[in-house]
Amino acid sequence: MLTIHTAELLVTGPTGSAAAPLPGGAVLVEGDRIARVGPYEELAAAYPHARARSWPGVLTPGLLVRGADELLERTYYPDDPYEITELGAEPITGDVALADLKLTEARWGNSARRGTQKLLARGVVAVAGRFTSPAVRTAVVRSGLTVVRPAPYEGPAALDPLAGRAAAEEAFHGVLEPGAPARFAVFAVSGPAELLVQGPTTCVATVIAGRLLHRRR
Repeated sequence: MLTIHTAELLVTGPTGSAAAPLPGGAVLVEGDRIARVGPYEELAAAYPHARARSWPGVLTPGLLVRGADELLERTYYPDDPYEITELGAEPITGDVALADLKLTEARWGNSARRGTQKLLARGVVAVAGRFTSPAVRTAVVRSGLTVVRPAPYEGPAALDPLAGRAAAEEAFHGVLEPGAPARFAVFAVSGPAELLVQGPTTCVATVIAGRLLHRRR
């Protein structure tokens, strides 16, 4: 199936490595790949039977988060609503606090699944880290997130892929071009500069392998 995703602004990649930002731009997705990139009117005329999804804001490559092993193997995300009364809503970290929970491998896997959902809701399509827990690794693979080798970062690991970045483009994973994997995100902001200020929770949609894996309700 062919799907055209369009937004108020299309940014295909970091400055210097991709085409200039295109107002009203769009990507044509066929299967798990990008087939074409260009003005929405041009793609819609060339492919009149393609399904069209129109999004507010800016469409960019999906984001890469660093320290994913810390976020998913050494951070526990309480199950809402079942554990919130006892444990609270905030992620739990620290050797002592985690030891007190007496977590089984299955609970770690379920926690990682909730963690990947939080990442998808922030426009994340790839994670940098090395996973040693089979349950966590399975949760990550099933989420659709791409796993890349660990990358250096300063400060504590954060669900925010823009943390510690000087520009939002530094977190882009890949470039949106014909033949590239169809993995991108849409944010309800005017462009990358505002994205850095407002943050990735402005994400309205995340697409991986051509599938819409997150959509803001």
